[in-house]
Amino acid sequence: MNQTAISQRKLLGIAGLGWLFDAMDVGMLSFLMAALQKDWNLTASQVGWIGSVNSIGMAVGALVFGLLADRIGRKNVFIVTLLLFSIGSGLSALTTTLAAFLALRFLIGMGLGGELPVASTLVSEAVPAKDRGRVVVLLESFWAGGWLLAALISYFVIPVYGWRTALWMAAIPALYAIYLRLRLPDSPRFAAAQKEETVWSNIVKVWSAPHRKETVMLWLLWFCVVFSYYGMFLWLPSVMVMKGFSLIKSFEYVLIMTLAQLPGYFSAAWLIERAGRKFVLVAYLLGTALSAYFFGTAESLVGLMASGIFLSFFNLGAWGALYAYTPEQYPTSIRATGAGMAAAFGRIGGIFGPLLVGSLVAQGVSVTMIFTLFCLAVLVAVLSVAVLGKETKQQELA
Repeated sequence: MNQTAISQRKLLGIAGLGWLFDAMDVGMLSFLMAALQKDWNLTASQVGWIGSVNSIGMAVGALVFGLLADRIGRKNVFIVTLLLFSIGSGLSALTTTLAAFLALRFLIGMGLGGELPVASTLVSEAVPAKDRGRVVVLLESFWAGGWLLAALISYFVIPVYGWRTALWMAAIPALYAIYLRLRLPDSPRFAAAQKEETVWSNIVKVWSAPHRKETVMLWLLWFCVVFSYYGMFLWLPSVMVMKGFSLIKSFEYVLIMTLAQLPGYFSAAWLIERAGRKFVLVAYLLGTALSAYFFGTAESLVGLMASGIFLSFFNLGAWGALYAYTPEQYPTSIRATGAGMAAAFGRIGGIFGPLLVGSLVAQGVSVTMIFTLFCLAVLVAVLSVAVLGKETKQQELA
């Protein structure tokens, strides 16, 4: 095995491990919401705020840390974001009020929101063009591993040992990822780039004429994908309860659905260097829209499980392609800024998604109508890529 392959594998492992712990926390949040609702007697609207505050933090984190990564380096931001996440997660296990839990979820969200676009930027800059899309999608596949761990912990730990123990289990291993990350080299492209621009001039450049079309496309795409993802997936266990299943059974069924995320990522990783970014994004988002519609209308257990499995498969494959596609839209000098701003705008969708579900459930709106709305949002994302997107397969980064 040559040195490039070894270093690529090392980079993927170190970056992916932090990504896995981030995903484990977000994945557990959907189960924690269902557990906290019972434990603290929360209303549907209060539960919706837990997911939304997390997304507010992610929006702030994606913007702030995306801007910082173009100034102080990808690696430094990487370490800071994981520290925020680890400390916040550990402290949230000690909370006794919803207000304190929400404040810490904001800090955790900042760490999560900052890490994800910066991680994909670092990996995309360190990998040759012929492998870049595949490696970034494989980085995203660690997200499925984290969700799977979250589902296992939530199924086996929360009912017996409580949600506080689950949060400790998320926080402690992340410290190991910080140790590994200290030994990670920064992006070679960032190290070689001229860093004379100010933060404000980088923001202006993202919206300048040469990049405007790409920015509009990415902001629409990110908003619709994040809006639908957090609206649907954070509420999955609660939706299963609404459809008549016990809390334990709903955890079990969501665990099974979560397993479908891995083949979703791996199939996207295989296709992305063959069929291209646009094809994978459009095809997998269309699959997400159809699955969301059928999940909302399903009445039987078989229908729910089948549509839920396809929803996980297509949605997470699309996420992998999204993270590969986003950094390729900008030159090195503004890459983290552009990716961070798109992700930050997308996180606004993540604020409204869970809140909207909580509000609509409180008004007695059916699950069918709610999931039809998410289906339509995903179709808007499809149009934005199909009409405004350019193909970046095998393209050398500027």
